Amino acid sequence: MVKKIESKIAYKDQQGMAKLMKRKVFLLLIIFSLFFGSLDKAEAVIDRIVAIVNQEIITLSEVEKYAETAEKELRSEDPIQRKEEKKQLYRKIIDKLIEERLIEQEAKKLGIKVTSKEIEAALEEIKQRNNLTQEEFERALAKEGLSIDALKKQIEKRLQNTKLINFSLKMDVKMDEKKLREFYEKNIDRYQRTEQYRPAHIFFAIPKDATPAEIQEIKKKCQAVLEKIRRGEDFGEMALLYSEDTSSKDKGDLGFFRKGELLAVLEKEASRLKVGEVSGIVRSEFGFHIIKLLDRKGGGVIPFEEVVEKVKKDFMENEMEKAFKQFLTNLKEKSVIEIKL
Repeated sequence: MVKKIESKIAYKDQQGMAKLMKRKVFLLLIIFSLFFGSLDKAEAVIDRIVAIVNQEIITLSEVEKYAETAEKELRSEDPIQRKEEKKQLYRKIIDKLIEERLIEQEAKKLGIKVTSKEIEAALEEIKQRNNLTQEEFERALAKEGLSIDALKKQIEKRLQNTKLINFSLKMDVKMDEKKLREFYEKNIDRYQRTEQYRPAHIFFAIPKDATPAEIQEIKKKCQAVLEKIRRGEDFGEMALLYSEDTSSKDKGDLGFFRKGELLAVLEKEASRLKVGEVSGIVRSEFGFHIIKLLDRKGGGVIPFEEVVEKVKKDFMENEMEKAFKQFLTNLKEKSVIEIKL
């Protein structure tokens, strides 16, 4: 009836590196795997060299490996436009692979390695921060088309990047209050309280094999209960008597939900209600609902003083990101790179 969307899995680098390179969303950790999709197999090209990075080659098969799920990204039905989209996609993948090669080469030159213990610690951190069991964790990965082994490789690269940056960059970032406040104001959208809704509902399930006539009968039952509520019957008591959801034992109370956590059609209805107000009949993919908004809280900007520690972390993360981009630029400038695609 009501589903909470699985929270984005946050990723935090191993202690000591986390301060500078922590990412708020797990998807950023695996973005490279998810960003690129697949090309039509019928258009596969014979494997060949597409780039050379300091005498190390990148092959077309490597590019295509990262393009296995890209079809959804290539939306154009126009053959000419689609061909151009594929070309741009390939170029983005090649650029990423070039950066990977440069980082790997530099790390190897400096003797920087990531241990299996560090990778396992990072995996545990992900699960703990998101309160996930191993089964839930693997299910969330599968939903994104990613295996544990593939994720470990992403973590290894991430930790390697962090170690390389910490080793190579000498950063002396001054964080006075003026700079922090400027960063806070410039990124004010990061520091908003998420509005929360506390709805209650009365639910009438629609069986998957229900006929139109049966669906109409279920709706009539829902309408009859709604009319009782409008005549003054207590919503909670009606939920206890009629709701076909486990929340009925709590008089339909579903608890607090943040934006994006509640089933979309229910969230839309709950967000427009005033506290104490009851909706009309709302249909979801599961059945019919009558919704009452019990409470609403949050929303608005969080004062600087309350988030100053987070601002500091975000500021440092931003500075490190800029330094990393410059680091990559410097690596490219001193390298011999040839793109053949």
